[in-house]
Amino acid sequence: MKNKLFYIFIIGALSFIQAQEGEIINHIYDGNSEVEEGALIAAEKSYRKALSLAPEKSTALHNLGNTHFLAEQYEEASQRFFQTQKFASSKEEKHRAFHNMGNVFMKKKEYQKAVEAYKNALRNNPSDDETRYNYALAKELLKNEKPPEEQEQDDKKDQKDQKNKEQDDEQDKDQKDQKGDQENKDEQDPNKEGDQGNNKEDGEPKNEGDQNKKEKDQQNKPPENKKQAPNEGQLSPQQVQSLLEAMNNQEKKVQDKVNAKKVKGVPVRGKKDW
Repeated sequence: MKNKLFYIFIIGALSFIQAQEGEIINHIYDGNSEVEEGALIAAEKSYRKALSLAPEKSTALHNLGNTHFLAEQYEEASQRFFQTQKFASSKEEKHRAFHNMGNVFMKKKEYQKAVEAYKNALRNNPSDDETRYNYALAKELLKNEKPPEEQEQDDKKDQKDQKNKEQDDEQDKDQKDQKGDQENKDEQDPNKEGDQGNNKEDGEPKNEGDQNKKEKDQQNKPPENKKQAPNEGQLSPQQVQSLLEAMNNQEKKVQDKVNAKKVKGVPVRGKKDW
């Protein structure tokens, strides 16, 4: 008896599921028909009815994404296609979902994302010629056109580089003008010496070699009040001074004698020593 009731319950559950599945299919069919007639709003309602009964129904998600795409609602379309590949039960469903995601990103000119979407589509179906063509086109557009954010950064960088270049040029011009004024001043200055390494002004050394030589001469020069020891065979300053004093005394004695005995007559000129 228990087994029979259980069996009846299973039969009833299967009947309910089959009925619900049939309703879902009918809503999807209605939506497809409405798309063909151009009634996108009515088609969207039909697909949403199917999803209210089965939120993970990949067919309803995919077709709802197509409806958003035709209505140019690209953000909603990319979300539906992402959900489709997530709940898809076969590689073919995943391939179609990624392919359509690539088409959405191409419309939005997000070529990097489009390249990735087409690449994922080819992983699930490498033999699809249309996907390969779109993949190659997205790669080419990515090379030729940068994303808006990167382009804006490049524009700011170019403006900054141009401003820095103008400032550098202005500084170079000022330096050249100052150098030219200095050269003109040097040419007009008659006291400017061409070779400061060899010439001297006011008896002062002009280079390090002359200064060192002067300091060395000053060091070697004996102080005036310092007594020098006489070399061998020469008289000391004290001996010379004594001789001079003795000669002066002798000359004074002779002069005194001459003055005491002066004679008349013409003086004899002494021979000049020059």
